[in-house]
Amino acid sequence: MKTNTKKIFEYANRKNVAICAFNVSNLETMQAVIEGAIEENVPVIVSASESAIKYAGLNVLVSMFDALTSQTKLPMALHLDHGASYDICKKCIAAGFSSVMFDGSALGFDENIAITRKVATVAHRHDVTVEAELGRIMGVEDAVVSKSSILTDPQEAQEFVRRTGCDSLAISIGTAHGINKSTSTPKIYYDVIDGVSRALTDGYPLVAHGSSCVPQALVENINRFGGNIKKSQGIALADLEKMKKTAICKINMDTDLRLAFTSGVREFLSTHPDVFDPRKILAAGRTAVKTQVKTMLALLSK
Repeated sequence: MKTNTKKIFEYANRKNVAICAFNVSNLETMQAVIEGAIEENVPVIVSASESAIKYAGLNVLVSMFDALTSQTKLPMALHLDHGASYDICKKCIAAGFSSVMFDGSALGFDENIAITRKVATVAHRHDVTVEAELGRIMGVEDAVVSKSSILTDPQEAQEFVRRTGCDSLAISIGTAHGINKSTSTPKIYYDVIDGVSRALTDGYPLVAHGSSCVPQALVENINRFGGNIKKSQGIALADLEKMKKTAICKINMDTDLRLAFTSGVREFLSTHPDVFDPRKILAAGRTAVKTQVKTMLALLSK
């Protein structure tokens, strides 16, 4: 059942858990996320970046999501991740996304507020929820590039939410996009989470981007079957479990699904050199992604 994020975050607050938001870019990854959520019986957010939209097609993604969720009563949202402009947010709203993110974190405070408020005004007319970002999250992934991080200031967050009317806020707490998260194990600043949470209304949904755990078993399997990934590390599972008990209601993951898909496909091609049916090859990637999805849903959303 397609819905915006309001009911989904109500579930998260009621259960004291976090909702997983998984980035997808094709049929197989979307199938894996939705089937995994149904099998675990928990809500999920299916995210698509601008790069994914360019690759798969805006209306194609919406149509696939609607078809795959039409027979389930589980709340699921189709979410634009890191929308870089008012225009892309508006296009996604018109196409049928139930949630959009405008990422103005690279802009000045007032400009970020102005565009976020403009997006929220249009989105709310269509019962679409809006995520915004304040602070800067380090890392490189998809169209997101930042060499440094700026932790979110609680008082700025309070003013930002009040002036924009956004429905959730992505904050910078030490997580980072991509597979090479830092030169050492990423440090999560729980005092920032607590400070922002206290500055906002009780139960206000906060979002953690760049939260893939980068399972080393997947990296090793990729390398075993011909890959060459050298430096990789993610957010510790203990931190993810701790984060879900805070005001963080949404935890974003992209890299982990890419690793799982690549691991599954590489292993299948290596162990089945006679197979040239793309359905069988892609199905191996889908199975690996679903396994990873179910693992994280069991850890964070139950």
